[in-house]
Amino acid sequence: MIAERKDDHVRLAVEQQRGHSGSSQFDEVSFVHHALAGIDRDDVSLRTRFAGIEWQVPLYVNAMTGGSVKTGVINRDLAIAARETGVPIATGSMSAYFKDPSSAGTFDVMRRENPDGFIMANVNATATVEQARRAVGLLSADALQIHLNTVQETVMPEGDRSFASWGPRIEDIAAGVDVPVIVKEVGFGLSRETVATLQKLGVAVADVGGRGGTNFARIENGRRDLADYAYLDDWGQSTPACLLDAQDAGIPLLASGGVRHPLDVARSLALGAVAVGASGEFLRTLLDGGVPALVARITTWLDQLAALMTALGARTPAELARCDVLVHGGLRDYCADRGIDTRRTATRSSSHSTPHRTTESTRWTTGNTR
Repeated sequence: MIAERKDDHVRLAVEQQRGHSGSSQFDEVSFVHHALAGIDRDDVSLRTRFAGIEWQVPLYVNAMTGGSVKTGVINRDLAIAARETGVPIATGSMSAYFKDPSSAGTFDVMRRENPDGFIMANVNATATVEQARRAVGLLSADALQIHLNTVQETVMPEGDRSFASWGPRIEDIAAGVDVPVIVKEVGFGLSRETVATLQKLGVAVADVGGRGGTNFARIENGRRDLADYAYLDDWGQSTPACLLDAQDAGIPLLASGGVRHPLDVARSLALGAVAVGASGEFLRTLLDGGVPALVARITTWLDQLAALMTALGARTPAELARCDVLVHGGLRDYCADRGIDTRRTATRSSSHSTPHRTTESTRWTTGNTR
Protein backbone atom coordinates (compact mmCIF):
# COMPACT_ATOMS: atom_id res chain seq x y z
CA MET A 1 0.00 0.00 0.00
CA ILE A 2 2.77 2.45 0.95
CA ALA A 3 4.85 1.54 -2.11
CA GLU A 4 1.83 2.05 -4.36
CA ARG A 5 1.17 5.46 -2.78
CA LYS A 6 4.81 6.50 -3.31
CA ASP A 7 4.60 5.54 -6.98
CA ASP A 8 1.32 7.44 -7.30
CA HIS A 9 2.97 10.55 -5.82
CA VAL A 10 5.76 10.46 -8.40
CA ARG A 11 3.37 9.92 -11.31
CA LEU A 12 1.02 12.71 -10.25
CA ALA A 13 3.85 15.11 -9.42
CA VAL A 14 5.36 14.70 -12.88
CA GLU A 15 1.94 15.17 -14.49
CA GLN A 16 1.63 18.46 -12.57
CA GLN A 17 5.04 19.61 -13.77
CA ARG A 18 4.21 18.90 -17.40
CA GLY A 19 0.88 20.68 -17.12
CA HIS A 20 2.13 23.73 -15.21
CA SER A 21 1.21 27.09 -16.72
CA GLY A 22 4.59 28.61 -15.88
CA SER A 23 3.17 31.61 -14.00
CA SER A 24 4.45 32.19 -10.50
CA GLN A 25 4.56 34.78 -7.73
CA PHE A 26 8.31 34.74 -8.26
CA ASP A 27 7.49 36.90 -11.30
CA GLU A 28 6.33 39.63 -8.92
CA VAL A 29 9.94 39.99 -7.70
CA SER A 30 12.41 41.94 -9.86
CA PHE A 31 15.93 43.26 -9.43
CA VAL A 32 16.67 46.96 -9.82
CA HIS A 33 19.23 47.08 -12.61
CA HIS A 34 22.39 49.03 -11.73
CA ALA A 35 24.42 49.16 -14.93
CA LEU A 36 27.80 49.64 -13.19
CA ALA A 37 27.31 47.09 -10.43
CA GLY A 38 28.94 44.20 -12.28
CA ILE A 39 32.10 42.48 -11.08
CA ASP A 40 34.52 39.88 -12.49
CA ARG A 41 33.32 36.29 -12.71
CA ASP A 42 36.53 35.10 -11.06
CA ASP A 43 35.53 37.04 -7.93
CA VAL A 44 32.25 35.12 -7.52
CA SER A 45 31.99 32.20 -5.10
CA LEU A 46 28.89 30.04 -4.79
CA ARG A 47 29.77 28.78 -1.31
CA THR A 48 27.16 29.32 1.39
CA ARG A 49 27.48 28.97 5.16
CA PHE A 50 24.71 28.73 7.77
CA ALA A 51 24.02 27.05 11.11
CA GLY A 52 27.47 25.45 11.18
CA ILE A 53 26.93 24.00 7.68
CA GLU A 54 28.99 24.85 4.61
CA TRP A 55 27.87 23.93 1.10
CA GLN A 56 29.94 24.56 -2.00
CA VAL A 57 26.80 25.73 -3.82
CA PRO A 58 23.53 27.36 -2.66
CA LEU A 59 21.40 24.82 -4.53
CA TYR A 60 20.14 21.43 -3.34
CA VAL A 61 17.95 18.59 -4.57
CA ASN A 62 15.03 18.64 -2.18
CA ALA A 63 13.09 15.71 -0.72
CA MET A 64 11.15 13.65 -3.22
CA THR A 65 10.66 9.95 -2.77
CA GLY A 66 11.64 6.46 -1.65
CA GLY A 67 9.86 3.38 -0.34
CA SER A 68 9.23 1.36 -3.51
CA VAL A 69 11.33 -0.36 -6.14
CA LYS A 70 10.63 2.37 -8.71
CA THR A 71 11.35 5.21 -6.32
CA GLY A 72 14.54 3.48 -5.20
CA VAL A 73 15.78 3.71 -8.78
CA ILE A 74 14.87 7.40 -8.83
CA ASN A 75 16.79 7.97 -5.58
CA ARG A 76 19.80 6.18 -7.04
CA ASP A 77 19.79 8.39 -10.11
CA LEU A 78 19.24 11.58 -8.09
CA ALA A 79 22.20 10.65 -5.89
CA ILE A 80 24.44 10.10 -8.90
CA ALA A 81 23.49 13.49 -10.30
CA ALA A 82 24.14 15.10 -6.91
CA ARG A 83 27.52 13.40 -6.72
CA GLU A 84 28.51 14.60 -10.18
CA THR A 85 27.47 18.20 -9.54
CA GLY A 86 28.34 18.61 -5.86
CA VAL A 87 24.86 19.65 -4.75
CA PRO A 88 23.39 18.50 -1.40
CA ILE A 89 20.41 16.17 -1.57
CA ALA A 90 17.53 14.98 0.61
CA THR A 91 15.63 11.72 0.62
CA GLY A 92 11.88 11.62 0.57
CA SER A 93 9.92 10.77 3.70
CA MET A 94 11.35 7.69 5.38
CA SER A 95 8.07 6.69 7.04
CA ALA A 96 7.92 3.74 4.65
CA TYR A 97 11.22 2.49 6.08
CA PHE A 98 9.86 2.61 9.65
CA LYS A 99 6.84 0.55 8.63
CA ASP A 100 8.74 -1.80 6.33
CA PRO A 101 12.49 -2.11 7.05
CA SER A 102 12.94 -4.06 3.82
CA SER A 103 12.54 -0.73 1.97
CA ALA A 104 15.81 0.56 3.50
CA GLY A 105 17.69 0.03 0.24
CA THR A 106 15.44 2.51 -1.58
CA PHE A 107 16.80 5.22 0.73
CA ASP A 108 20.38 4.26 1.62
CA VAL A 109 21.16 3.87 -2.07
CA MET A 110 21.74 7.62 -1.90
CA ARG A 111 24.73 7.14 0.41
CA ARG A 112 26.07 4.20 -1.56
CA GLU A 113 26.05 6.24 -4.77
CA ASN A 114 27.13 9.49 -3.13
CA PRO A 115 29.50 8.48 -0.31
CA ASP A 116 31.05 11.91 0.25
CA GLY A 117 28.04 14.12 -0.45
CA PHE A 118 25.87 16.12 1.94
CA ILE A 119 22.73 14.04 2.45
CA MET A 120 19.63 14.93 4.46
CA ALA A 121 17.37 12.23 5.87
CA ASN A 122 13.67 13.07 6.00
CA VAL A 123 11.02 12.12 8.56
CA ASN A 124 7.55 13.36 9.41
CA ALA A 125 6.60 15.22 12.56
CA THR A 126 5.10 12.10 14.13
CA ALA A 127 8.47 10.34 14.22
CA THR A 128 10.00 9.41 17.56
CA VAL A 129 13.53 10.35 18.55
CA GLU A 130 14.52 6.72 18.08
CA GLN A 131 13.11 6.68 14.54
CA ALA A 132 14.86 9.95 13.74
CA ARG A 133 18.15 8.47 14.90
CA ARG A 134 17.53 5.37 12.78
CA ALA A 135 16.91 7.54 9.73
CA VAL A 136 20.11 9.49 10.29
CA GLY A 137 22.06 6.31 10.94
CA LEU A 138 20.79 4.50 7.85
CA LEU A 139 22.16 7.20 5.57
CA SER A 140 25.02 8.48 7.75
CA ALA A 141 23.06 11.68 7.17
CA ASP A 142 24.63 15.10 7.60
CA ALA A 143 21.32 16.72 8.59
CA LEU A 144 17.74 15.72 9.29
CA GLN A 145 14.68 17.20 7.63
CA ILE A 146 11.33 17.07 9.40
CA HIS A 147 8.49 17.81 7.04
CA LEU A 148 5.22 19.55 7.92
CA ASN A 149 2.21 18.61 5.81
CA THR A 150 -1.05 19.12 7.68
CA VAL A 151 -2.94 20.09 4.53
CA GLN A 152 -1.66 17.04 2.63
CA GLU A 153 -2.59 14.77 5.53
CA THR A 154 -6.05 16.37 5.67
CA VAL A 155 -6.74 15.59 2.02
CA MET A 156 -4.99 12.19 2.00
CA PRO A 157 -7.64 9.47 2.31
CA GLU A 158 -5.51 7.55 4.83
CA GLY A 159 -3.84 10.64 6.31
CA ASP A 160 -3.27 11.66 9.91
CA ARG A 161 -5.83 13.76 11.74
CA SER A 162 -3.94 14.42 14.97
CA PHE A 163 -1.46 17.30 14.85
CA ALA A 164 -1.21 18.57 18.42
CA SER A 165 1.88 16.46 19.20
CA TRP A 166 3.95 17.77 16.30
CA GLY A 167 5.57 20.67 18.12
CA PRO A 168 6.69 18.62 21.14
CA ARG A 169 7.96 15.84 18.83
CA ILE A 170 10.04 18.34 16.85
CA GLU A 171 11.52 19.72 20.05
CA ASP A 172 12.42 16.21 21.26
CA ILE A 173 14.04 15.30 17.95
CA ALA A 174 16.00 18.55 17.75
CA ALA A 175 17.43 17.82 21.18
CA GLY A 176 17.88 14.10 20.56
CA VAL A 177 19.85 13.85 17.32
CA ASP A 178 23.46 14.87 16.75
CA VAL A 179 22.98 16.54 13.35
CA PRO A 180 21.32 19.86 12.46
CA VAL A 181 17.53 19.69 12.22
CA ILE A 182 15.82 21.39 9.29
CA VAL A 183 12.04 21.73 9.34
CA LYS A 184 10.36 22.14 5.96
CA GLU A 185 6.87 22.59 4.62
CA VAL A 186 5.88 20.41 1.68
CA GLY A 187 4.38 23.20 -0.40
CA PHE A 188 2.04 25.36 1.67
CA GLY A 189 4.58 27.70 3.22
CA LEU A 190 5.91 28.69 6.64
CA SER A 191 4.64 31.91 8.22
CA ARG A 192 6.95 34.05 10.35
CA GLU A 193 5.00 32.93 13.42
CA THR A 194 5.73 29.30 12.57
CA VAL A 195 9.42 30.00 11.95
CA ALA A 196 9.66 31.82 15.29
CA THR A 197 8.09 28.81 16.99
CA LEU A 198 10.54 26.47 15.28
CA GLN A 199 13.44 28.53 16.59
CA LYS A 200 12.08 28.18 20.14
CA LEU A 201 11.81 24.41 19.60
CA GLY A 202 15.54 24.21 18.86
CA VAL A 203 15.35 23.84 15.09
CA ALA A 204 18.53 24.96 13.31
CA VAL A 205 17.11 25.88 9.88
CA ALA A 206 13.64 26.42 8.35
CA ASP A 207 12.84 25.52 4.74
CA VAL A 208 9.83 27.65 3.84
CA GLY A 209 8.52 25.17 1.24
CA GLY A 210 6.05 27.58 -0.32
CA ARG A 211 3.13 27.21 -2.67
CA GLY A 212 3.89 27.17 -6.38
CA GLY A 213 5.62 23.85 -6.95
CA THR A 214 4.30 20.32 -6.52
CA ASN A 215 0.83 20.62 -4.99
CA PHE A 216 0.25 17.75 -2.59
CA ALA A 217 -3.31 18.79 -1.84
CA ARG A 218 -4.08 18.33 -5.52
CA ILE A 219 -2.14 15.04 -5.63
CA GLU A 220 -4.00 13.58 -2.67
CA ASN A 221 -7.33 14.88 -3.98
CA GLY A 222 -6.61 13.01 -7.19
CA ARG A 223 -6.40 9.83 -5.13
CA ARG A 224 -9.83 10.39 -3.58
CA ASP A 225 -12.90 8.72 -5.10
CA LEU A 226 -14.87 11.99 -5.27
CA ALA A 227 -11.96 14.45 -5.61
CA ASP A 228 -13.92 16.59 -3.15
CA TYR A 229 -11.08 18.76 -1.80
CA ALA A 230 -10.42 20.75 -4.98
CA TYR A 231 -11.14 23.98 -3.09
CA LEU A 232 -7.76 23.61 -1.35
CA ASP A 233 -5.77 23.77 -4.58
CA ASP A 234 -4.59 27.33 -3.84
CA TRP A 235 -4.00 26.96 -0.11
CA GLY A 236 -0.94 28.52 1.49
CA GLN A 237 1.71 31.16 0.83
CA SER A 238 4.17 31.31 -2.04
CA THR A 239 7.90 30.93 -1.48
CA PRO A 240 8.63 34.65 -2.05
CA ALA A 241 5.83 35.57 0.36
CA CYS A 242 7.26 33.27 3.02
CA LEU A 243 10.78 34.66 2.62
CA LEU A 244 9.58 38.24 2.95
CA ASP A 245 7.36 37.33 5.89
CA ALA A 246 10.05 35.46 7.86
CA GLN A 247 13.10 37.53 6.89
CA ASP A 248 13.62 38.69 10.49
CA ALA A 249 12.65 35.45 12.21
CA GLY A 250 16.14 34.78 13.53
CA ILE A 251 17.16 31.44 12.00
CA PRO A 252 18.53 30.65 8.54
CA LEU A 253 15.92 30.16 5.81
CA LEU A 254 16.05 27.73 2.93
CA ALA A 255 13.78 28.39 -0.05
CA SER A 256 11.89 25.73 -1.95
CA GLY A 257 8.57 25.46 -3.71
CA GLY A 258 8.01 26.51 -7.31
CA VAL A 259 11.65 27.24 -8.17
CA ARG A 260 11.72 27.10 -11.99
CA HIS A 261 15.12 28.42 -13.11
CA PRO A 262 18.30 30.21 -11.97
CA LEU A 263 16.58 33.60 -11.78
CA ASP A 264 14.19 32.19 -9.16
CA VAL A 265 17.23 30.92 -7.27
CA ALA A 266 18.78 34.41 -7.36
CA ARG A 267 15.46 35.99 -6.33
CA SER A 268 15.20 33.63 -3.35
CA LEU A 269 18.74 34.40 -2.21
CA ALA A 270 18.05 38.12 -2.60
CA LEU A 271 14.97 37.73 -0.38
CA GLY A 272 17.08 36.21 2.38
CA ALA A 273 17.40 32.48 1.71
CA VAL A 274 20.81 30.92 2.38
CA ALA A 275 20.22 28.19 -0.21
CA VAL A 276 17.50 27.09 -2.61
CA GLY A 277 15.98 23.68 -3.25
CA ALA A 278 14.25 22.24 -6.27
CA SER A 279 12.48 18.94 -6.72
CA GLY A 280 9.69 18.82 -9.32
CA GLU A 281 11.74 20.46 -12.06
CA PHE A 282 14.65 18.12 -11.43
CA LEU A 283 12.40 15.05 -11.23
CA ARG A 284 10.81 15.83 -14.59
CA THR A 285 14.24 16.36 -16.15
CA LEU A 286 15.49 13.04 -14.75
CA LEU A 287 12.50 11.01 -15.93
CA ASP A 288 12.51 12.62 -19.37
CA GLY A 289 16.25 12.48 -20.06
CA GLY A 290 17.99 10.36 -17.45
CA VAL A 291 20.98 11.16 -15.28
CA PRO A 292 22.96 12.93 -18.04
CA ALA A 293 20.10 15.37 -18.61
CA LEU A 294 19.80 16.13 -14.90
CA VAL A 295 23.55 16.62 -14.51
CA ALA A 296 23.47 19.02 -17.46
CA ARG A 297 20.46 20.88 -16.01
CA ILE A 298 22.03 21.35 -12.57
CA THR A 299 25.36 22.37 -14.09
CA THR A 300 23.61 24.95 -16.26
CA TRP A 301 21.68 26.33 -13.29
CA LEU A 302 24.88 26.79 -11.27
CA ASP A 303 26.71 28.41 -14.18
CA GLN A 304 23.84 30.79 -14.88
CA LEU A 305 23.43 31.64 -11.20
CA ALA A 306 27.09 32.65 -11.10
CA ALA A 307 26.54 34.73 -14.23
CA LEU A 308 23.60 36.55 -12.64
CA MET A 309 25.62 37.19 -9.49
CA THR A 310 28.42 38.63 -11.63
CA ALA A 311 26.05 41.08 -13.32
CA LEU A 312 24.44 42.02 -10.00
CA GLY A 313 27.77 42.55 -8.24
CA ALA A 314 27.30 39.81 -5.65
CA ARG A 315 30.51 38.01 -4.76
CA THR A 316 28.69 35.44 -2.60
CA PRO A 317 25.11 34.21 -2.27
CA ALA A 318 24.80 36.26 0.93
CA GLU A 319 25.66 39.44 -0.97
CA LEU A 320 22.59 38.98 -3.14
CA ALA A 321 20.62 40.02 -0.05
CA ARG A 322 22.17 43.49 -0.50
CA CYS A 323 20.74 43.89 -3.99
CA ASP A 324 17.77 46.18 -4.61
CA VAL A 325 14.62 44.17 -5.22
CA LEU A 326 11.16 45.43 -6.20
CA VAL A 327 7.98 43.65 -5.12
CA HIS A 328 4.89 43.92 -7.34
CA GLY A 329 1.27 42.83 -7.65
CA GLY A 330 -0.38 40.43 -5.29
CA LEU A 331 2.88 39.82 -3.47
CA ARG A 332 3.08 43.51 -2.63
CA ASP A 333 -0.52 43.40 -1.37
CA TYR A 334 0.38 40.42 0.82
CA CYS A 335 3.32 42.35 2.28
CA ALA A 336 1.13 45.36 2.99
CA ASP A 337 -1.41 43.22 4.82
CA ARG A 338 1.33 41.52 6.86
CA GLY A 339 3.02 44.82 7.76
CA ILE A 340 6.15 44.18 5.68
CA ASP A 341 7.87 47.33 4.39
CA THR A 342 8.96 46.47 0.84
CA ARG A 343 10.82 49.77 0.58
CA ARG A 344 13.56 48.14 2.64
CA THR A 345 14.27 45.63 -0.12
CA ALA A 346 14.04 48.28 -2.85
CA THR A 347 16.72 50.58 -1.43
CA ARG A 348 19.25 48.29 0.23
CA SER A 349 22.21 49.17 -1.97
CA SER A 350 22.18 52.80 -0.82
CA SER A 351 23.90 51.77 2.41
CA HIS A 352 26.57 49.87 0.48
CA SER A 353 27.23 52.33 -2.35
CA THR A 354 30.51 53.94 -1.31
CA PRO A 355 32.62 54.08 -4.48
CA HIS A 356 35.64 51.80 -4.43
CA ARG A 357 38.61 51.47 -6.77
CA THR A 358 38.73 48.11 -8.49
CA THR A 359 42.02 48.47 -10.37
CA GLU A 360 45.04 50.77 -10.34
CA SER A 361 43.37 52.81 -13.06
CA THR A 362 40.65 55.37 -12.46
CA ARG A 363 37.80 52.89 -12.92
CA TRP A 364 35.28 52.99 -10.07
CA THR A 365 32.14 50.98 -9.33
CA THR A 366 29.09 51.76 -7.27
CA GLY A 367 25.80 50.07 -6.55
CA ASN A 368 25.10 46.96 -4.56
CA THR A 369 28.51 45.31 -4.51
CA ARG A 370 29.38 46.19 -0.91
